[in-house]
Amino acid sequence: MDDSSRSFLFDLLNTPSPTGFEMPGQRKWAAYARQHADQVECDAYGNTWATLSSATSGARKVMLEAHADEIGYIVKHITKEGFLRIDRIGGSDTANARGRRLQILGDRGPVRGLIGNTAIHLRKDAQDEKAPKVHELYVDIGASSETEVQEAGIRVGHPAVYIDQAELFGRSRIVGRAIDNRIGGFILTQVLARLHAAPGSHSATVYAVNAVQEEIGGNGAKMVADRLRPDVCVVLDVTHATDTPGIEVEKHGKVKLGGGPSITHGTCNHPRVIERLLRCADAAGIPIQHESSSRYSGTDTDVIFTVGPGIPSALVSLPLRYMHSVVETADLEDIEKVICLLTAFVQSIRPDSDFALRL
Repeated sequence: MDDSSRSFLFDLLNTPSPTGFEMPGQRKWAAYARQHADQVECDAYGNTWATLSSATSGARKVMLEAHADEIGYIVKHITKEGFLRIDRIGGSDTANARGRRLQILGDRGPVRGLIGNTAIHLRKDAQDEKAPKVHELYVDIGASSETEVQEAGIRVGHPAVYIDQAELFGRSRIVGRAIDNRIGGFILTQVLARLHAAPGSHSATVYAVNAVQEEIGGNGAKMVADRLRPDVCVVLDVTHATDTPGIEVEKHGKVKLGGGPSITHGTCNHPRVIERLLRCADAAGIPIQHESSSRYSGTDTDVIFTVGPGIPSALVSLPLRYMHSVVETADLEDIEKVICLLTAFVQSIRPDSDFALRL
């Protein structure tokens, strides 16, 4: 990863873009992707995609998709004493919420706040207490009344994210909030850059899609898949690295940070797309980890593959520790291997590539 790419990655990770409010991050993603694409477009809800066209007759359309949104909170109520009550945006974990600092994206710009944490000395049954319910959380912005909150430009409906920033960690890792799945959008720009730098290496038209609202059900992915109708799609998301203490691999599967990309088998994952990904990985010497999906994948793949007559789709995942927290951790070597795998997959697609199953 060169200095320019790394600078873009950290800028993207640090830009607040909670579900339903993704445009600050989308604008930065589009500005960077535009360097390596023929066209960058955006739809009514903020789905953004970069197109790298092909002049090849009968070129197949390949969609590479990640999601742009992150989890967060939203202002639900303002008390007369000037405290904010909040609700979750997506799967925010209330177990690690108390005592954390937020930035609330108000009408007059970001406002700092903190989720109150009653001292352990004053809490009843502190030894046996459970994680707080979201309605039990409150945010202090340093105001003494509802009027002061309003004067700060804050009202019901404003979103908030933790203020924690991304940083390098250890020898080859990064840590921070919003790696799920801002890292996916970053990876797609790097795939575009490599394809753009070697125009004769691929014959497919490529759509690199950064979709909105994955954290609340894949709404953006449905919209953009219906619009673009690709011949094949690879969805890129993160998956749980299960190599830390206390995780039962018998229940959750075995995925190691630094072990390379994970490919999911079953349900929404088309067997011929999976087969092509595995061949590409083998040819490029990329180690692959394997996961299973018994009912659904929990990603945008679930809503893309059923669009229209069906879009042959597959899920590739980047191992991630501590998902949905402010210390999400990914390995830079895994990131590079995913870039290589997706690049090789696109380069393998020819006009006669066919993923249909036949009797």
